[in-house]
Amino acid sequence: MAEPLKDMYTKTFLQNFGKLIRTAYPPFDTAGFIAGVMDETWDSLELKARIRRIAVQLGSFLPAAYEEALPILFQIDGQCEGFPYLFFPDFVEVSGQGDEHWPLSMQALERFTSKSSAEFAVRSFLLRDPERMMKQMLEWAGHPDEHVRRLASEGCRPRLPWGQSLPVFKRDPAPIMPILERLKADPSLYVRKSVANNLNDIAKDHPELVLETAKRWIGNDPHTDWIVRHGCRTMIRKANPEVLELFGYADDGDGQSGLAEEAEITAVPSEIAIGGQGELNYRIRIRPGAPAKVRVEYGIAFRKARGQVSTKLFLLSDKTVEGGAVLSGSRTHRWADLTTRKHYAGEHRIALLLNGKEVASSCVQLREE
Repeated sequence: MAEPLKDMYTKTFLQNFGKLIRTAYPPFDTAGFIAGVMDETWDSLELKARIRRIAVQLGSFLPAAYEEALPILFQIDGQCEGFPYLFFPDFVEVSGQGDEHWPLSMQALERFTSKSSAEFAVRSFLLRDPERMMKQMLEWAGHPDEHVRRLASEGCRPRLPWGQSLPVFKRDPAPIMPILERLKADPSLYVRKSVANNLNDIAKDHPELVLETAKRWIGNDPHTDWIVRHGCRTMIRKANPEVLELFGYADDGDGQSGLAEEAEITAVPSEIAIGGQGELNYRIRIRPGAPAKVRVEYGIAFRKARGQVSTKLFLLSDKTVEGGAVLSGSRTHRWADLTTRKHYAGEHRIALLLNGKEVASSCVQLREE
């Protein structure tokens, strides 16, 4: 099993970083810095808390004046690239939010984001002064560096994983749209993925806005079409009729009387111990006639601790097929606990879906190991 990411911050890592700092700032107390970082609470801290601890302690051992401390980091940041150095932009978030520090902090975030990423650090600035920060991010959306352009989109995602929530943009995503408009045909896939993810975030609270945007953008540029398709993926999974129509999925009418002439899904075995695995076998015969674009999924209604259920969808196929085609296959499904899902004993209903509509079902009985 891979080691947790938080374990990358070893004593050796911090010692080497201290040596590097001393090349730019000889008075840096490496031993004191390490002692402050790796105190008696260190082992209990998760990844983000460890990043914050390092950033805070860095501020304690660099010059007290932010204007003097930051140029020291500028001298060494070319040798501090990659995920472990997220504490560079975090230092800006912790120490540089005063109005008097704004220009220098913006310079630092723009600079550090290409070394690791400032997508988390900008969110405190957005929460503090959203109008001012969004003006800056709109400017970044026109930057020649793809990392900075990505920051403009990624930093204002309403539902950025691991990031602080931005309730102001969950309520009203309108300020985000000029940035996405500027980036909608970006030549960088790195940037386009961020724009698509931002749209997908917005769709969870404002599907009508994303649908209107998709209709307006689609068909004008291949790069934009890619963004639209990936930005609408949640609405596709939810079988939003207008979105399915926009992307050419066939109307399946009323299940087996429409697009699917025959359909079945079976679970083998039908009883499985938690932690085990089984096979799901499916078969669908598409109605005769013209070719049809189809999306085949299976959904499992997972039981929760208090008896309620939560359905999770898994993609099986997404393609265009000839009329009368038979789609069939087998998928191994593992019923082991994950960090994001715990399994509970009891009956679990499994549905086979064609373009978002159920066409067959089966059940698996989970038991304790």
